[in-house]
Amino acid sequence: MSDLSLPSLPGYKTFPGPVVTVVMDGVGIGPCDESDGVHMAYTPTFDSLLQGNLATRIKAHGKAVGLPSDSDMGNSEVGHNALGAGRIFAQGAKLVNEALHSGAIFQGDAWQKARQKTDNGGTLHFIGLVSDGNVHSHIAHLERMLNQCQEEGIERVRVHGLLDGRDVGPKTALDYFAPLEKKLASMSEDGRDYCIGSGGGRMVVTMDRYEADWRIVERGWQAHVLGKGRGFFSACEAIRTYYDEDPDLSDQYMDSFVIERDGKAVGTIEDGDAVILFNFRGDRSIELSRAFDEPEFDEFDRERNPDVFFCGMMQYDGDAKIPKHYLVEPPSINRTLGEYLCAAGVSSYAISETQKFGHVTYFWNGNKSGYINKELETYVEIESDRITFDLRPWMKASEIADRVIAAIEGSQYKFIRLNFANGDMVGHTGVPISVRIAVETVDLMLKRLLPVLKKAGGVAVITADHGNADCMWTEKDGVRTPMVAHTKNPVPFIVKDFSGVNSFSLCEVQNPGLANVAATVLNLLGFQAPKDYEPSLLQLKEKKG
Repeated sequence: MSDLSLPSLPGYKTFPGPVVTVVMDGVGIGPCDESDGVHMAYTPTFDSLLQGNLATRIKAHGKAVGLPSDSDMGNSEVGHNALGAGRIFAQGAKLVNEALHSGAIFQGDAWQKARQKTDNGGTLHFIGLVSDGNVHSHIAHLERMLNQCQEEGIERVRVHGLLDGRDVGPKTALDYFAPLEKKLASMSEDGRDYCIGSGGGRMVVTMDRYEADWRIVERGWQAHVLGKGRGFFSACEAIRTYYDEDPDLSDQYMDSFVIERDGKAVGTIEDGDAVILFNFRGDRSIELSRAFDEPEFDEFDRERNPDVFFCGMMQYDGDAKIPKHYLVEPPSINRTLGEYLCAAGVSSYAISETQKFGHVTYFWNGNKSGYINKELETYVEIESDRITFDLRPWMKASEIADRVIAAIEGSQYKFIRLNFANGDMVGHTGVPISVRIAVETVDLMLKRLLPVLKKAGGVAVITADHGNADCMWTEKDGVRTPMVAHTKNPVPFIVKDFSGVNSFSLCEVQNPGLANVAATVLNLLGFQAPKDYEPSLLQLKEKKG
């Protein structure tokens, strides 16, 4: 494939070991105070690496990863897209914003088909995360579509709202649901009937990912489709009740609820209805999409599968065509780092535990599932624990390190990439002691990996996809509130060259970000990067002597 051929890097000399890229998920460079879980953790290996001559910091949020503005926090999906693509693509929220602003979303085939269902008496259901976190969804997108429903005279609308508490504050649900309920009530005039039908916390209802726990999706199906669950008069009543019963409860772990009138659920999904999943991010949308789209489905007992028109905000898996219908085209990411390496015959190995396995495969490869070239690639998934990660903050880091050590010692792979999920998944719990243990676990794994890589004569590239553990809490008027969302802090970028063959130095790159990593990896593997890639962070110096 001539379009994927890469010229050799002048002056480069080969070395025996692999290039190993370690993504320390959620480990940003924070303010170095008490709130900074990375700073507060005991991390002698990481601290030493930061003092190296090939260590810097890079951006992992906002425009650097294709989001609308620098006020937008990064996330694992766009971060791994950037790491694997080597270029900056308009992402999720930005694409949706553009489609809503132009009105193109309402001219497309999916919206028109949903609209036709309502013309024939069907209800239009919206399912998704109700917050302005802008990672999986944005409430402004839902509000714009609700306004369109009103303008088009759609008579019956139901919203099945999932509580966030993860990309926004841990107990902020009422900030979103109270105005939403008020808006829906104000729209229910002139024959219209708009209201919330059901809901629940994102980590226990509907939004599972990577098939880690299908019971989460089943709970959503029970509430949204079948109308089964604890009944309340309103979403706000449900939220306040759950808060009263468990003052320590975070929104993301709130049980499901169903809105009832006279003992009957008001939002069941029936034959002839239309359903729009308004989340734009793929990982936690695929499973529910499958439950609606697949005639033969055995992940759980659906009890009944209503004949509806279902569509997603975007197509969450382009290769598997999930879902079949969608409102906004996803970014088309081609010529990824993986494609170039496969074309060059470079063997590679990718590994993480379930929570981040799709990030080092699907997202890294430009939102494409499966292998690029199975003869050259090996993908390994370590099954994640099914437990809240503050209770087991070490997660599966040791098992991942075991496999990577074996891969290095086996000398079969020239490029290895791995993701330690601890800093992000435990960071999302906001439990300081657990966050520190998570970061210390990753540091210990680096301590295990680096001597093996040194013995093999390889090169380590160490970075992160975004921050999280670097801010455990915020403080106002002496009161500390857990910070469970991603940060907008820079992330580390470190190269540790054990080969002793080539002499690299850091380049002066303006506003470096995650997209610069792919070209850097190509240089370390002996290739010049494509001209349209973001520039490498390293330059090869002529070695004297």
